[in-house]
Amino acid sequence: MAVIWLVFLVYPVVVLLDSPAETRWVVVGWVALVAFIVLYVTGFLHGLRGGGGLGRPPTTRQWITFGALNVCALATVPAVGGSAMSFLPFIMSFASYGLTRTWHWITTVGAGLVAAGCVLLIPGNLPYLSVLAIVALLGVVNTVSTWLILRSAEAERLGLELATSEGREAVARDVHDLIGHSLTVVGLKAQLVRRLMDDDPARAKAELADIERLTAEAIAGVRQTVAGARATTLVEQLALTADSLRAADIALTVEGGPDALSPAQAITASWILREATTNTLRHSGAAAVRVRIAPGRLVVEDDGAGIGDGEGNGIRSMRERASAAGARFAVGRADAAGTKVEVTW
Repeated sequence: MAVIWLVFLVYPVVVLLDSPAETRWVVVGWVALVAFIVLYVTGFLHGLRGGGGLGRPPTTRQWITFGALNVCALATVPAVGGSAMSFLPFIMSFASYGLTRTWHWITTVGAGLVAAGCVLLIPGNLPYLSVLAIVALLGVVNTVSTWLILRSAEAERLGLELATSEGREAVARDVHDLIGHSLTVVGLKAQLVRRLMDDDPARAKAELADIERLTAEAIAGVRQTVAGARATTLVEQLALTADSLRAADIALTVEGGPDALSPAQAITASWILREATTNTLRHSGAAAVRVRIAPGRLVVEDDGAGIGDGEGNGIRSMRERASAAGARFAVGRADAAGTKVEVTW
């Protein structure tokens, strides 16, 4: 694009070809014109390749290039006269896209004043009124376009920060659910092992093996979660829930099957079932749990002490997961006693 717009330098080229100025000034004009073109194109390329501009601090080379462009434009004045104003749009664009926002305004206003002064105050320069119009129009275009680019970059940056934050929250939630559940089950099994060590050593060994397995699964789960690859199926979670409740001497009844939910719904249901099981083991003091699975619906009920007044991390985590999956989440007292967790799509 920088090269395409150079076609408008045809005006000083035409003047230089038939300039009435002294030969030395014509030579200076040609050298300055060629130098201007080289500096302008290489300066833009340098800026696009990381040299700064549009929200990024310009490098020293960009400042030197900007100064040299102004010197080259001034050097052509003795040979081309008012046609030197043809360089103003290029200098304005370089400042707008290659320097800071402050210098965009300084250059835009300065170029407008210079063009207006040359056209309106110097006799015989009215034919250059079109150049003044171009300078004014370009000032508006550069201001709007650079503002949009900066806003877009800022929106992209904020979007990246938001995505990073949401990603961290998701990982933290996954780790909380996974570790919270696993440690709760490990703690219960450890208590069971302590009671069984003297009376039933064989079962105590089996429970210790389960503790070792759960610990290994938790470590692997955390690693997979951090890597973004954690995906426990509802079938697996039902088996884990049954094992966890059995270790705590809590009866489990399951109505319906995992096939009633779609694969996407089953992923969310498995996480919510995990957290609901953890909450039951930790807080409810329940003797029985009932899980109902129907098309577009998951219900987990226990007959424990019921839900408290506050909403802890577990309930908040379930609510966030349901919301992210486009489901409705409700938690409250069961029909008789205890707590009821319900997710519907």
